[in-house]
Amino acid sequence: MYENKEPRIYMANLEEIMSGEATDIYFKRTKEVLEKAGLTDVKVRMEVHLYGKPPEGRDWAVYAGLEEAIALLKDKPFTLYSVPEGTIFTRKMPLMIVEGKYIDFVLLEAPLLGLLRFSSSIATKAASLKKVIGDKLLLFFGIRALHPAVFPAADRAAYIGGADSISGVLSEKYLGLKPQGTMPHALILVFGDQKEAWKWFAKVYEGKINLVALTDTLDDERKEALMAAQLLGDKLWGIRLDTPASRRGNMRDIVEEIRWTLDLNGFKHVKIIVSGGLDESSIANLRDIVDGFGVGTSIAMAPSVDLSMDIVEIDRGKGWEPYTKRGKLPGAKKVYSCKPLEYYIKYWNDNELPNCINKEDKPINLMKKYIDNGKLVETLPSLNEIRKYVLSQLPYTT
Repeated sequence: MYENKEPRIYMANLEEIMSGEATDIYFKRTKEVLEKAGLTDVKVRMEVHLYGKPPEGRDWAVYAGLEEAIALLKDKPFTLYSVPEGTIFTRKMPLMIVEGKYIDFVLLEAPLLGLLRFSSSIATKAASLKKVIGDKLLLFFGIRALHPAVFPAADRAAYIGGADSISGVLSEKYLGLKPQGTMPHALILVFGDQKEAWKWFAKVYEGKINLVALTDTLDDERKEALMAAQLLGDKLWGIRLDTPASRRGNMRDIVEEIRWTLDLNGFKHVKIIVSGGLDESSIANLRDIVDGFGVGTSIAMAPSVDLSMDIVEIDRGKGWEPYTKRGKLPGAKKVYSCKPLEYYIKYWNDNELPNCINKEDKPINLMKKYIDNGKLVETLPSLNEIRKYVLSQLPYTT
């Protein structure tokens, strides 16, 4: 028999996440078994690293989500070491070490990995696109592809990875980032006339934002672009093309026609933004004639950066012992960097510095202590500092 019930939005609340209630059942059962067996005092060092290869044929990925991971573990009986958030890393490179009793940590592994994998995946795809886009604009507006509970986290990760702007309204509240955006086709369709829609949009937002007109709703793209420029003149900052794939034809030809027509009619100041199903190859084909790219789904639904977490050392009351499952490297590790992507991995107690390729470079230990027995002991960087760190490393990627 059908049972009536009130609809709801399914999302874990903050208390459920912080307490470890948002976890896999096998972690809960593991905790119960260890409690029954009296193995509650066993200490572990657990390492986060990339399992397998980075997605889409790259040999690198961006490490993101550290601040949220720290928030999850702070004020709990753990010591946490990590490379800085925003580090571009490679396969098998240790990213984080969590030290404490396994019984205290077991319920937190799932949310910890979820935070890191979600943000690292989005940041990596954003960085990959930004590397292709270069000094042109990367505008992220893909939150509609995600569950609304993670909108701010997605905007944060995309911005860290190199997006120049984000679109989520809540990101101003949570991140201090002013959201940017143009207009949807729906606005024009409700007016029933593109000129009226553009005119009213300018009337409401002139002087507050860069006015961008969507110019592919009801008529030919070249015709609408010129129409918008003639209507708004110097008020118009740019036009956006979001032509559906079924009518796109050759987008480069369309953009070239529009650029030529705008310039011919005295509108060289009007910038051209392209959006709609973009990836690295389509962006590369347009970057010399386009001023910015609006990217949504390919960043929001980025291929997963497959981070995993494993016990690498264990202390059963007789001191730390390198110990892990087969296929993994036992022992806690440090990571030294001579320059971006020149990394050297050393065993935790090995204090001999590596030799850099360039002997003038000095190796730096990236594995910093962020939490000491629950207490935050390292100053966290700002969002802009993390983003700059990512961008500074991009030229070294292939």
